[in-house]
Amino acid sequence: VQLVESGGGSVQAGGSLRLSCAASIDTIRRPCMAWARQSPGQEREVVASIDGDGRTTYADVVKGLFTISRDNARNTLFLRMNNLKPEDTAMYFCAAARGNCDTVGQMHYWGQGTQVTV
Repeated sequence: VQLVESGGGSVQAGGSLRLSCAASIDTIRRPCMAWARQSPGQEREVVASIDGDGRTTYADVVKGLFTISRDNARNTLFLRMNNLKPEDTAMYFCAAARGNCDTVGQMHYWGQGTQVTV
Protein backbone atom coordinates (compact mmCIF):
# COMPACT_ATOMS: atom_id res chain seq x y z
CA VAL A 1 0.00 0.00 0.00
CA GLN A 2 1.55 3.25 -1.11
CA LEU A 3 0.28 6.79 -1.65
CA VAL A 4 2.60 9.34 -3.25
CA GLU A 5 1.55 12.96 -3.58
CA SER A 6 2.89 15.49 -6.05
CA GLY A 7 2.00 18.87 -7.49
CA GLY A 8 2.52 21.10 -4.48
CA GLY A 9 4.51 24.30 -4.60
CA SER A 10 4.35 28.03 -4.13
CA VAL A 11 1.64 30.08 -5.80
CA GLN A 12 0.38 33.64 -5.51
CA ALA A 13 -2.96 34.35 -3.93
CA GLY A 14 -5.71 33.81 -6.49
CA GLY A 15 -3.72 31.17 -8.32
CA SER A 16 -4.43 27.49 -8.88
CA LEU A 17 -2.71 24.18 -8.30
CA ARG A 18 -3.54 20.56 -9.06
CA LEU A 19 -2.33 17.93 -6.66
CA SER A 20 -1.95 14.32 -7.68
CA CYS A 21 -1.74 11.14 -5.64
CA ALA A 22 -0.36 8.00 -7.23
CA ALA A 23 -1.81 5.01 -5.45
CA SER A 24 -1.10 1.31 -5.45
CA ILE A 25 -3.82 -0.78 -7.03
CA ASP A 26 -5.04 -2.20 -3.77
CA THR A 27 -5.36 1.29 -2.38
CA ILE A 28 -7.19 2.85 -5.28
CA ARG A 29 -9.87 0.14 -5.08
CA ARG A 30 -10.66 1.03 -1.49
CA PRO A 31 -14.14 2.54 -1.22
CA CYS A 32 -13.07 6.02 -0.21
CA MET A 33 -10.14 8.37 -0.75
CA ALA A 34 -9.55 11.86 0.50
CA TRP A 35 -7.30 14.90 0.71
CA ALA A 36 -6.47 16.32 4.10
CA ARG A 37 -4.28 19.26 5.10
CA GLN A 38 -2.37 20.38 8.13
CA SER A 39 -0.87 23.76 8.94
CA PRO A 40 1.80 24.25 11.65
CA GLY A 41 0.18 24.15 15.05
CA GLN A 42 -3.16 23.05 13.61
CA GLU A 43 -4.93 19.72 13.56
CA ARG A 44 -5.07 17.78 10.35
CA GLU A 45 -8.43 18.19 8.61
CA VAL A 46 -10.11 16.45 5.69
CA VAL A 47 -10.91 18.97 2.94
CA ALA A 48 -12.37 16.66 0.30
CA SER A 49 -13.29 13.01 -0.12
CA ILE A 50 -14.58 10.80 -2.91
CA ASP A 51 -16.11 7.36 -2.47
CA GLY A 52 -15.97 4.37 -4.76
CA ASP A 53 -19.09 5.54 -6.63
CA GLY A 54 -17.62 8.98 -7.24
CA ARG A 55 -19.68 10.82 -4.66
CA THR A 56 -17.77 13.79 -3.31
CA THR A 57 -17.79 15.65 -0.02
CA TYR A 58 -16.08 18.95 0.76
CA ALA A 59 -15.29 20.94 3.85
CA ASP A 60 -17.28 24.18 3.88
CA VAL A 61 -14.14 26.30 3.60
CA VAL A 62 -13.21 24.82 0.21
CA LYS A 63 -16.63 24.26 -1.38
CA GLY A 64 -16.76 25.78 -4.83
CA LEU A 65 -12.98 26.26 -4.82
CA PHE A 66 -11.52 22.74 -4.66
CA THR A 67 -12.48 19.76 -6.81
CA ILE A 68 -11.56 16.18 -5.97
CA SER A 69 -11.54 13.51 -8.65
CA ARG A 70 -10.12 10.07 -9.26
CA ASP A 71 -8.92 8.17 -12.29
CA ASN A 72 -9.20 4.51 -11.41
CA ALA A 73 -7.60 3.40 -14.68
CA ARG A 74 -4.46 5.36 -13.74
CA ASN A 75 -4.75 4.68 -10.00
CA THR A 76 -4.57 8.39 -9.36
CA LEU A 77 -6.41 10.83 -7.13
CA PHE A 78 -6.49 14.54 -7.90
CA LEU A 79 -7.30 17.77 -6.11
CA ARG A 80 -7.81 20.87 -8.19
CA MET A 81 -7.52 24.02 -6.07
CA ASN A 82 -8.65 27.37 -7.45
CA ASN A 83 -8.51 30.91 -6.09
CA LEU A 84 -6.01 29.91 -3.46
CA LYS A 85 -5.68 32.05 -0.35
CA PRO A 86 -2.85 32.41 2.18
CA GLU A 87 -4.94 30.42 4.66
CA ASP A 88 -4.78 27.45 2.27
CA THR A 89 -1.06 27.17 3.01
CA ALA A 90 -0.52 23.70 4.48
CA MET A 91 0.91 20.26 3.96
CA TYR A 92 -1.60 18.35 1.88
CA PHE A 93 -1.97 14.61 2.38
CA CYS A 94 -3.59 11.90 0.31
CA ALA A 95 -5.43 9.30 2.35
CA ALA A 96 -7.50 6.17 1.88
CA ALA A 97 -9.97 4.28 4.03
CA ARG A 98 -11.59 0.87 3.87
CA GLY A 99 -14.89 2.42 4.94
CA ASN A 100 -16.01 6.02 5.14
CA CYS A 101 -13.37 8.72 4.88
CA ASP A 102 -14.98 11.88 6.19
CA THR A 103 -12.66 12.33 9.15
CA VAL A 104 -8.96 11.91 9.83
CA GLY A 105 -9.68 9.13 12.31
CA GLN A 106 -11.35 7.02 9.61
CA MET A 107 -8.27 6.85 7.37
CA HIS A 108 -6.18 3.69 7.18
CA TYR A 109 -3.46 4.84 4.78
CA TRP A 110 -1.58 8.11 4.37
CA GLY A 111 0.88 9.60 1.94
CA GLN A 112 3.90 11.66 3.01
CA GLY A 113 2.34 14.94 1.95
CA THR A 114 3.10 17.76 -0.46
CA GLN A 115 3.56 21.37 0.65
CA VAL A 116 1.34 24.11 -0.71
CA THR A 117 2.35 27.70 0.03
CA VAL A 118 0.18 30.65 -0.97
